[in-house]
Amino acid sequence: MNPAFLPRTLTAGLFAVLAALAPGRAQTLDKVSFGTNWVAEAEHGGFFQAVADGTYKSYGLDVTIVPGGPNENNRMLLIAGKLDFFMSANLLQTFDAVTNNVPLVAVAAMFQKEPQVFLTHPEVKLDKIEDLKPLTLFISKEGITSYFQWLRSEYGFSESKVKPYTFNPQPFIVNKQSSMQGYVTSEPYAVEKAAGFKPNVLLIADYGFNTYSTLIETRREIIDKKPDLVQRFVDASIIGWYHYIYGDNSAGNAMIKKLNPEITDELLAYSVTKMKEYGIVDSGDSVKNGIGAMTDERMASFFEKMVRAGVVKSTIDYRKGYTLRFINKAVGVDLRPKN
Repeated sequence: MNPAFLPRTLTAGLFAVLAALAPGRAQTLDKVSFGTNWVAEAEHGGFFQAVADGTYKSYGLDVTIVPGGPNENNRMLLIAGKLDFFMSANLLQTFDAVTNNVPLVAVAAMFQKEPQVFLTHPEVKLDKIEDLKPLTLFISKEGITSYFQWLRSEYGFSESKVKPYTFNPQPFIVNKQSSMQGYVTSEPYAVEKAAGFKPNVLLIADYGFNTYSTLIETRREIIDKKPDLVQRFVDASIIGWYHYIYGDNSAGNAMIKKLNPEITDELLAYSVTKMKEYGIVDSGDSVKNGIGAMTDERMASFFEKMVRAGVVKSTIDYRKGYTLRFINKAVGVDLRPKN
């Protein structure tokens, strides 16, 4: 029978069957390079999972992950065209790109919440964020110029209480009337191991610091010239994160440990547990719209807070720094456990 005389839907089905019966040919994969902003760890797990379990490959992608580190600047490599995608820390980098006319665009947010926390000793009463005010605060220089300015403008914190945080927990451990910055996925674990006590934890995202975190960035030219490639990378990364958080993440963890031999199975498990407990990856808008979700309303809210804090100028058009084109499509939501 001549396929030209068959209904269009039947013709499509016939050709699909014929294609399936044809001799197999190797799938041509699009090569993609993705840079992270630190050494391999659980906080990057969904990306490694998508490589390790074949998710990227199923989306027609051959993805190479380029880990960051203290002496690496993968964001500059993205700007220079040496990488296709980059994992940025939070929206302050997005606003900075707009401020400096750097043509980078955030296309998805893998973390709905910034994992930044303050730790206190267990004896300290910690019911609200204002309870931190009387304490000595160990904060890094990056923290001083970002979230501490928000603490100052929104809650009236004083810089006189701040001391430099050098990523050594010992000054905090010996001073019971102090508080230390950290990530909910790592520093509480490290303090408990080193000092033998379980610190109180306050997640600043739960008190209004509503930036997105662990965003996927790319160059505007890639969005313009290869939107299908961007969509496939975003979708596959989302699936990778569902698998890593809710499924069997052993393949992703094996890849992380190969790249970062110092990390332990115990810390990896702890980090995943805390990401789920605090809704770091999957909460808020992602419950309906899927991991990676962003909204205009939340972008505007965080921008206005950073303007009030004096961190960014009100005159920039922050909307140039992100797009909702590739997200909010409920990709992967069926992979979330039902109970």
